[in-house]
Formats: sequence, structure tokens, C-alpha cells
Amino acid sequence: MNDTLTSDVTGRRVEVNGEHATVRFSGIVPPVAGLWLGVEWDNPERGKHDGSHEGTVYFKCRHPTGGSFIRPNKVNFGVDFLTAIKNRYVLEDEPEEEEKEQTVIIGNKPVETIGFDSVVKQQSQLSKLQEVSLRNCAVNGAGDKRGIAQACPNIRSIDLSKNLLSSWDDVIAIADQLKHLEVLNLSENKLRFPSGLPSPTGTFSMLKVLVLNRTGVTWAEVLRCASGWPVLEKLYLESNNIIISERPADVLQTVKLLDLSSNQLIDENQLFLIAYLPRLEQLILSDIGISSLHFPDAGIGCKTAMFPSLQYLVLNDNQISQWSFINELDKLQSLHALSCARNPLTEEGSKDAQTTRQFIIAKIGQLRTLNKCVIQPEERRGAELDYRKAFGNEWKKAGGHQDPDKDRPNEEFLAAHPRYQSLCLKYGAPEDGELKTPQPFLLRNELLTEIKYPNQLGQRVIEKQLPEEELRLERVSHILTVPEPLTSVLSVFHRIHDSSKGERLPVASPQSVCVRTSLVL
Repeated sequence: MNDTLTSDVTGRRVEVNGEHATVRFSGIVPPVAGLWLGVEWDNPERGKHDGSHEGTVYFKCRHPTGGSFIRPNKVNFGVDFLTAIKNRYVLEDEPEEEEKEQTVIIGNKPVETIGFDSVVKQQSQLSKLQEVSLRNCAVNGAGDKRGIAQACPNIRSIDLSKNLLSSWDDVIAIADQLKHLEVLNLSENKLRFPSGLPSPTGTFSMLKVLVLNRTGVTWAEVLRCASGWPVLEKLYLESNNIIISERPADVLQTVKLLDLSSNQLIDENQLFLIAYLPRLEQLILSDIGISSLHFPDAGIGCKTAMFPSLQYLVLNDNQISQWSFINELDKLQSLHALSCARNPLTEEGSKDAQTTRQFIIAKIGQLRTLNKCVIQPEERRGAELDYRKAFGNEWKKAGGHQDPDKDRPNEEFLAAHPRYQSLCLKYGAPEDGELKTPQPFLLRNELLTEIKYPNQLGQRVIEKQLPEEELRLERVSHILTVPEPLTSVLSVFHRIHDSSKGERLPVASPQSVCVRTSLVL
């Protein structure tokens, strides 16, 4: 576009050398002659100022370095939808032939045409399109009225992410011509949404998937437009600084998947406003900064009425550090799958990562998949048994007892371990023998105080007296100096204790006792 720009371009989206911006000003900027465009960059690091020049404010930016002045001939205002379609999808698969002259009848008059076959071929290619990707193709609007409907009426899925669409009206102008449209991706278009009337009835009558990531949409705008999405099933709203300000009333009732990732202003009280969407099965809450959760309508061991259909919950990259958060998730009626990676409670690489996984499985009884790994029946059984044993002593101290008539753990324990009692009913209360803490292996308690062995083959037997202090393996290895080779002449009369199995095992083989100067069990 040249320096004699006449139309009002304020609010238009433009592209300059691969960077996207919004025009905020068009006019003269003294003392330099000529027309200038004042733009606010999507990437504020690309700019130089806040819209001011020599003390005069020409436009305002959200960031102090988000603005620049640019000549009109340096910016790309984009192309219409149909032009972008033709640029990407009309291909000449066959070698070009010499265009033949052809006569067609228009009205009552014969008209000679050249290249008519080529036009028909292009139209045929476009009419077959069902899935279209125009990502980053500088699309700025619909173009000629009804042109899209005539050229490519069968489109069902469109990716229009990272283009130059300026407003929701631009989107409507395109979608209104695509009666079979089911999937629409508008991510990274900085759109102005309507402040008044909702979308025209019928424009999105078939739409099932809508992606509005990084579009700047607010929750109020979502609800305002949602009345025009009567069969919508999946809604993606990532990275929009959304605050859930009100409960959906008669809208979004068909939504099965809702993605609110990277909206850092959302808290648990806001989530309760969407807790009664009747068909919501998948909720994605990655990177929203949430750290606490409590369902006020459900006590210990009870199920909440909130999120009645929720089966899959994603909580990756948050601030969850307390087990009480995991306890609350067991209150969800239908929860079968959970992803909670990269939280303080579940840091990957931790030496206790496997134990953490076991505890989560034990705490959420109906869980079938954790962090995209299926929970097999044997894994669940092992996790629940280990959990029952790990907190058995704490349970006893809190008032737990093997005798059901005496089993009265206090509320503090039940709040920290809501499923413990049900695990006791499932597997039986832990016995005292299970709860004994293993003691460090002490050789003094398990080894005779005198060891006899030959110094050299055929020579006299040497006796070694062990000291009275407690001895461990490494200490004994320094006391004994056994030459190599060692034969069966060596006689060691002692027994060792295997604390892991509760058995006493005889050791008859010298090799099981000594290797060079180290005692090995």
C-alpha cells in the first residue's frame, strides 16, 4: 500500500517482515512530511516507544516499547480468503498446454474465451476441499460476497491461525458461506469481539470445535458469542488472561472439552462457576497457577455434585504441593484420567517419583490412567497395599484398631487419608507385624564373637576375637585379613538374619562370606 493511503485503516491487522501488529494511528507526524501508520506490535520487543513522539501522544500501547511509526508501503495488509485458498491449493499437476479458443453462450450471445478449461479445472479442485490449512497466510477477510460459497462450499475444517483477521465480523463473513463447517482454528488472531448482539443464527450451526487460543477474547465475550454455537463440543481458550466472571446460562451446555490453559488469573472459586456444565468430560487447566482446591459441598469420603461428567482432568505445570489437593480429586464422581506432571508434589526425576505415583493411585479410587499411563489392576493393588502399610502406624496412633469396635481414628487422620478406612475394609486392617520398622543390620547381633580360619593352607588355625561394640560389614572387613585363594577349609560358624523376610538363613559357603578382605552377604 502506498503513501497516499485514503481509507480508514485504524484497527486493521498488518504484517511487517514476519511480525504482526495492529494499526492504531494513521496520519501526519511532524516534522517529517508524508503519511505514517502507528502500529502496536504483538511482540512488544519489536517496538521503540509507547505511541508518543516528541511529547505528542498519537496512540497508546499496552507496553512502553510496543509501538512504532511505519510508512504504509512497508506493511502487508494481507489478502482475502479466496485468494489465499487459490495461492495454496490450486496446483497445475499437468504440463501446461497451449490455451485453446472456445466459444460459450452467455445469455443469447456467443462469447469467445481463452483458458476457459483452466478455470473449470481450478473450480473443480477447490470444490473438493474439505480440510483447509491457511495458517500464517495473511488472510484479512472474506473477500467478494458469496465467492467462498461458490468456489469451495464443502469445507468442513479450517485452520486460520496466525492471520490478519481483525474482528469477529470478519470471521462471520467467512463462516456464513460454509454451511458444513465443523472445525475452526482462529488462534493468534487479535480479534475485536462484538459488544452487543450475538452471532447471526445459523452461521455456526454445524460447528463442533472452536480454537480461540491467544486471541485476546474475554469470558464475557465468549458467553456473548456462544449462543451462536448450538452444537459446540470442544472449546480452546488458552493464553487469553481470562477471568471467569459469570456462570454460563443456557450456553456451552453441549461442550465436552474445555481448555483454559495458561490463564494465570483463574482460581478455584472461578472454576466453581463452570462446575455445572452438564456434558463437560475433559477440562484442561495446565499452567494456571492453581495450588489449592476444596469442594465445599462434599465432606470426607463423599462425592461432590460439581463437574458431574468430568472424566479427564489435566493439571500439568501448576503449583500443587499438598496432598489435600489430591484428596479432593477423589470427590469427583466420574474422574478416570488425571495428568498432573511438573508440580512441586510430583516433580519428575525425584527419587520418590514412584512412591508419589503409588500414593496418588491409592488416594483416587476410580482412577484408571495417571499421566497418560494406564493403571493395571496389579499396580492398583500394590499401591493400595503399600499405602495402607506406609501409614499404618500413624493410623494406630490416631485411634485406629484391628477390632472394628475399637477402630476410631480421629478426624485429623481421616482428613489427611480419606480412603484409608475403605482400604482397611478392602484388604483388612494392617497387622502389628506388618508395621514393624526394619532395624539396621547389625553383625554384632547375628555373628558369633569368635571366627576361626586357617592363615595358610595346611597351617595352624588363627582365631579372631570380635570387639564388643556394634559392628557393620565394612568394620568386620577391616578386622579380617583373609588371603587368596580361599578354599573350603574355611569354617565359619554363624547365622545371618534377613530382616526383609523375617527369616534366619544359614551361610555354609565361604564365598558367601569372604571375597579377598571384604565380608559379603
